[in-house]
Formats: sequence, structure tokens, C-alpha cells
Amino acid sequence: MIQLSLIGIGTGNPDHVTLEAVRVLNGADLVLLPRKGEAKSDLVDLRRLLCDQLLEKSGTTRVVEFDLPTRRSDHHYLDAVADWHASIADIWGDLINTHLPEGGQVAFMIWGDPSLYDSSLRIAARLSKSGQSVDIKVVPGITSLQVLTAEHRIPLNDLSQPVQITTGRRLRENGWPKEADAVAVMLDSGGAFEVLPSDGIHIWWGAYLGMDMQCLIEGPLDDVDHQIIERRNDLRLENGWIMDIYLMKKFRN
Repeated sequence: MIQLSLIGIGTGNPDHVTLEAVRVLNGADLVLLPRKGEAKSDLVDLRRLLCDQLLEKSGTTRVVEFDLPTRRSDHHYLDAVADWHASIADIWGDLINTHLPEGGQVAFMIWGDPSLYDSSLRIAARLSKSGQSVDIKVVPGITSLQVLTAEHRIPLNDLSQPVQITTGRRLRENGWPKEADAVAVMLDSGGAFEVLPSDGIHIWWGAYLGMDMQCLIEGPLDDVDHQIIERRNDLRLENGWIMDIYLMKKFRN
């Protein structure tokens, strides 16, 4: 039996890792760290740093790195993602069988929280469906959405009002969600808010949340939209990658 723990580690600040995450990490026989290529080497470097800081020196936890496959871009999006997940699940299974043939506890360190726009739970489910005996545990973590509102010092929702969480792809395809007063946008390849009529919308944007190079911009969308796009492009060129998120609210008359 494999005990597979998906551990939310927040957005890049080691202080955001919970005590439960530290305990479960130290209880693992094996920690698997994905590498996403040189452009995102900072991400695996941070995971390495967390392992160095949080794993007990006298412990027996092994840390093994592996390269993530590249998602195909010449397929329909959902089909390409499904194939990609299947490839990752195969790699997970091979690594687990190689390093823990008799079973044991495996841990993955997940950015933010495994429940919010992360596919680790879906990939883990593929292991069970493939016939591997897996018991899944989730350790919740601080999400980028929580850090965004904390750094901007704002509540996520207005009084008694809901919030809709969506992606840049959906915003481009469908525009502002119907009947929503507040919209949080994740996984935006850049500037999806340009499809919106900017008048009457306020935006709170953040990149590299929780990290040393964190960047924040906020204001009426028609005042700061170009500033966000230019700053985002500059940061991407400077660092080779970018992770950002934003919250938008409509002004009330």
C-alpha cells in the first residue's frame, strides 16, 4: 500500500507552510520533486530549499527529482491535458515502484493548495484506476488567492456577495460571468481582462505572490490595464517565467 500525501506549500514563502505540512513531509519515506525546465528552475529550487529547511537531518526521507513531460500544443486543450496527466501518472507510478517496491509513504509538494486549479488529485486518481494500491491524503495549503487579498489588504468578497473563480481562457471565451460582482482569474497567459469593457471595474493584480520578487498593482481597470500588461511582460522576460493572479470587482452605482 502506498500512502500518497499531496502537501499544499503555499505560494513561495516558507513561512506559509503549515505545521501539518512539516509533520507529514517528515513522515514520508519518499518526496518526489518535479522539474519544469530551466525557465522555471526557481520553482524546483524553492522546493529544494523547503526540503533543506523542513526535513529533519536525522530522518530517512529520500528526495528524488524527475522531469515533467511537456504538454502537447497541437491537440484540443482538454484532450492534450488528459494525455499529459496520463503521462505524469505513468512517471509517478514508475518512480514509486522503483523506490518503494514494498509500499510506504510518498509526498508531493503542491503549489498553493491541491484543491484549487491544480491537477495533482486527478493525476493521483489515475494511479488508483491503474490498479496501484494508493491511499490519498491532502494537506491544505495557503492559496495564491489568499495571498493576493492579504497583500492588497482587501476582503475577497463584498458584504453578502459571492465571488466567481475562473481562468483566463474562460474569461476570453465568455467575458464577464453573468450575475457576478467579483471575479478572481487564475491561469491567465496574459491580459485576458482586455476583452472586458474596462469602465466600472477595479482590479487587484499580483505576480510571484509570496516570493521576494512579488509585484502588486491595483486600480481602476481603465487606468492600470496597460501598466499591468507591460509590467507582466517585463517580469516574464526578466525571470523567464511568471505566475500571476488577479481579482476584479464591478463598481456599484
